[in-house]
Amino acid sequence: MAAIHVNRGSTSFGTFSEEDVRAGLSSGRFIGTDLGWREGMATWLPLSQMPEFAAPGQPTGATSGVAPTVATVPAAAPRSGLPWDERQARGFFNAFIETLKLVLTNPTGAFTAMKREGGLPEPLIYAVTGGSCGLVVYFIYNIIFQSLGVLGSRNDPLAHLMGVGIGAIVLLILSPLLIVIGVFLSAAILHVCLMIVGGAKQPFETTFRVICFSTGSVSPLLIIPFCGGMVVGIWDIVLRCIGLARAHETDTGRAVMAVFLPIIVCCGGGILCLVFFGGLGILSHWGH
Repeated sequence: MAAIHVNRGSTSFGTFSEEDVRAGLSSGRFIGTDLGWREGMATWLPLSQMPEFAAPGQPTGATSGVAPTVATVPAAAPRSGLPWDERQARGFFNAFIETLKLVLTNPTGAFTAMKREGGLPEPLIYAVTGGSCGLVVYFIYNIIFQSLGVLGSRNDPLAHLMGVGIGAIVLLILSPLLIVIGVFLSAAILHVCLMIVGGAKQPFETTFRVICFSTGSVSPLLIIPFCGGMVVGIWDIVLRCIGLARAHETDTGRAVMAVFLPIIVCCGGGILCLVFFGGLGILSHWGH
């Protein structure tokens, strides 16, 4: 059986047997757009277009000729999608968990396989599901810890607990709406920033899908006591940088710039406001 060489871009993964490549495609180690070549092929082809791994009915590339000296990158093959796209066959819960695990443990493979288009509702449902789960756990933790005095002292524990509980219930009811608003705003801001730095190679929907799958995947990490919020914040930034780079097929530097540009602008604006109002205070003091 011929050995198959696997490349991703300019990176060589090595040589594998047909069984190893098939197992890699199933586990997420390899993706359909990775390039493969074996003896007898005229050019490198995406794994999804090779006869050994193509889905039934999917066209395959030519397999005759001699080994090429340079890998010729063909037109982009259709993306295989995430487990979430197959939730009717896998089941809602299983598809959610499999997608969450893939995004958190192999974000490069996940966002390379993620479909760039296909509608806004499906990724939005994923974001609302993951975000709501995270918020539920977060509010439960807050109620328990504050009632036990872990997060601060109180004069009336029962009244304090009731107040926290009412606030939590209100926020939980509104959480799906807040998540939807937050996802759309984040995607719009990041897409504009990506356009500014010259990294927007795909439409807004692609950016929206990246934000939905990153938000829905990191939010359940709020289950981690005490430091869950910090973990979510840091890992969300990492996922956005990787997701934008892979989904838009732009360089990582531009994706990082797009993610941090709003933070830089906000911090810079805050500093300018402090300097401005501080200067007004000094002038007012001198005037008196």
